[in-house]
Amino acid sequence: MYRDPEAASPGAPTRDVLLVSAIITVSLSVTVVLCGLCHWCQRKLGKRYKNSLETVGTPDSGRGRSEKKAIKLPTGGKAVNTAPVPGQTPHDESDRRTEPRSSVSDLVNSLTSEMLMLSPGSEEDEAHEGCSRENLGRIQFSVGYNFQESTLTVKIMKAQELPAKDFSGTSDPFVKIYLLPDKKHKLETKVKRKNLNPHWNETFLFEGFPYEKVVQRVLYLQVLDYDRFSRNDPIGEVSIPLNKVDLTQMQTFWKDLKPCSDGSGSRGELLLSLCYNPSANSIIVNIIKARNLKAMDIGGTSDPYVKVWLMYKDKRVEKKKTVTMKRNLNPIFNESFAFDIPTEKLRETTIIITVMDKDRLSRNDVIGKIYLSWKSGPGEVKHWKDMIARPRQPVAQWHQLKA
Repeated sequence: MYRDPEAASPGAPTRDVLLVSAIITVSLSVTVVLCGLCHWCQRKLGKRYKNSLETVGTPDSGRGRSEKKAIKLPTGGKAVNTAPVPGQTPHDESDRRTEPRSSVSDLVNSLTSEMLMLSPGSEEDEAHEGCSRENLGRIQFSVGYNFQESTLTVKIMKAQELPAKDFSGTSDPFVKIYLLPDKKHKLETKVKRKNLNPHWNETFLFEGFPYEKVVQRVLYLQVLDYDRFSRNDPIGEVSIPLNKVDLTQMQTFWKDLKPCSDGSGSRGELLLSLCYNPSANSIIVNIIKARNLKAMDIGGTSDPYVKVWLMYKDKRVEKKKTVTMKRNLNPIFNESFAFDIPTEKLRETTIIITVMDKDRLSRNDVIGKIYLSWKSGPGEVKHWKDMIARPRQPVAQWHQLKA
């Protein structure tokens, strides 16, 4: 504040001048402190984000061993699983690192996504969100053709972010390889036990295969979850017409897995509610209704009923089931089942819901399944978390049935 020296009286400054000076001094001090704290936070968050990126890194694609297999093809050639062909270097243009975003924006996005996951929403919105965000993972493979030896080479490298198909929260994936339209002859990779990010690095040679016939084929890869005691569960598939690929050298691809076209993606939906009572140590499962169930009988219909299994640490504890609804693809059940689950066992508990088609003369068919736990798919985990967050309240949600 400027004062006229001629107008000022000699002696000590006035009280107003001291008050204004004190306010200005405090304001400047607070501004400096806040600025320093802001930079300190950014440095800390930035350092933590950088360390997390360095820790995650990129999976090593050099793992695994190569095995040899062979089958006779209708064209007179054979398919062999052998070591990588020397002199052919895969060109992977899609496996690139992304630039790290701002640490502050990542923190905000992380908190926002968690808030969205825990938001109640409506039954319809929850169902469609769970389906649209369902991630089947992706697979890396390479393909090329040797004109001198008339050999098509297919190498299955690895997969990432596969969904858990087993009630233990993991999968045992392997890959089937076809050259469509031929479905009788196929090759398979090894099974990778309890692995959602498997590395195969297995090479298959289709020998004696003329180029003119190769370009008429479609490379079809199907990823499945191996099951020792029942039918293998399909995880996803990838198909690529070979006439659209430059086969003069090995080309490497990352492809997102899509629902298998064998009907596993259209098995119908089930509406159910979960109610957790922490004081009684119980969960009430209410099977409400189903819609658009897959027809399993010759007459274009099904006789559905629902089995509910309570699992704890991969062991079956208790089973309950609904009544059978005759010739109905949109049945209404409205049946409730109570299970005793101590709070300390809740995190290791899985509820498996299986929609079955009852057959009088033969074995009952599985229409679809749902796995509810802390470590299932996104839609199932969301339902489980909503149940925990809203005790003593029935939480209903639509679920897509899976193979």
